[in-house]
Amino acid sequence: QVHLVESGGALVQAGGSLRLSCAASGIIFSASAIDWYRQAPGKVRELVARILSGGSSTYADSVKGRFTISRDNAKNTVYLQMNSLKPEDTAVYYCHYGSRYATYWGQGTQVTVSS
Repeated sequence: QVHLVESGGALVQAGGSLRLSCAASGIIFSASAIDWYRQAPGKVRELVARILSGGSSTYADSVKGRFTISRDNAKNTVYLQMNSLKPEDTAVYYCHYGSRYATYWGQGTQVTVSS
């Protein structure tokens, strides 16, 4: 059974930093691509960053240069380091894993950036 558990969300001032964690179980983690999505109130869920099994990563234009996704295969954990946070980064952040058979989401972690 696949489980994704996010943590690290908080209230932070604009310009601050946070690191989110996504702990995964039930998958062959080292062979898996993992994504971070976010959903702000009244908006559609959007892809923030993706890290492939080999460690290469892609980012949404809105977070390039500020966010860094990384993985620790020994801990089955993906991280999202968020720097220079802006109020528009306020959202629930979700970890996502998808296979050809199913898609899985964590419960989400709230990030609130105050101006």
